[in-house]
Amino acid sequence: MKKSIIVVASMLVIGVLFLAGCQSKNNSEASSKNILRVGTEGTYSPFSFRDENDKLTGYDVDVAKAVAKKIDYKVKFVEAPWDSMLAAFDAKKTDVVFNQVAITPEREEKYLFSTPYSVSHPALIVNKDNNEIKDFADLKGKTSAQSLTSNYAQMAEGLGAKISSVDGFSKAVELVADNRADATLNDDVTYYDYLNQKSDAPIKIVKTSDEATEVAAMFHKGDEKLAKKVDKAIKELETDGTLTKLSEKYFKKDISK
Repeated sequence: MKKSIIVVASMLVIGVLFLAGCQSKNNSEASSKNILRVGTEGTYSPFSFRDENDKLTGYDVDVAKAVAKKIDYKVKFVEAPWDSMLAAFDAKKTDVVFNQVAITPEREEKYLFSTPYSVSHPALIVNKDNNEIKDFADLKGKTSAQSLTSNYAQMAEGLGAKISSVDGFSKAVELVADNRADATLNDDVTYYDYLNQKSDAPIKIVKTSDEATEVAAMFHKGDEKLAKKVDKAIKELETDGTLTKLSEKYFKKDISK
């Protein structure tokens, strides 16, 4: 009788350990499957940057967090300058990019995109003392400071400008302010946010395009399942007013539409 009790007890212990092991394995698998690796710059205020407490924040960062919460994923941000960020994405070190990536025909051939979560307009920015450049056509033969793989670099090249390579908008503005570049192209929202932080910056917008630039989350082709999940989440965030609230938090106006 005593021996039977010992055998039963041993079997119960083994059963508990087996179930615990399975549960641990399942939890581990769920944890590894439900991590959304997000590529972002971390130096592109107000979209993706580190605040005074060195905390990653910004409009795109908050949108990515809200999306991850909607689809029940944990979010892991992978920060790198624009070109390196795209290289890491191409190497599949990240699953998605939230970093003001504009939807272009060239990119749509290579990547998948979600519903747009912000809309901006291209702006031509020059030194405040520059009276020679007044329109986009005036960029021909001039030097424009741009991130090499950005859509604005392509736009500047298409207008006949020579490109001076920089890592981001702040660097581009520095070159323009110091007259080391004639101009830079970027979205109007970024320009106005920059002036909110540095009101004495010697720069100005001389022309804004009527053409809207739609920005969306970017995915690898083949990741349609994840793209559909995120797309659905973004639409829900638009419907429930979350995107509007986040826009007003950083820009004091709605840039999501």
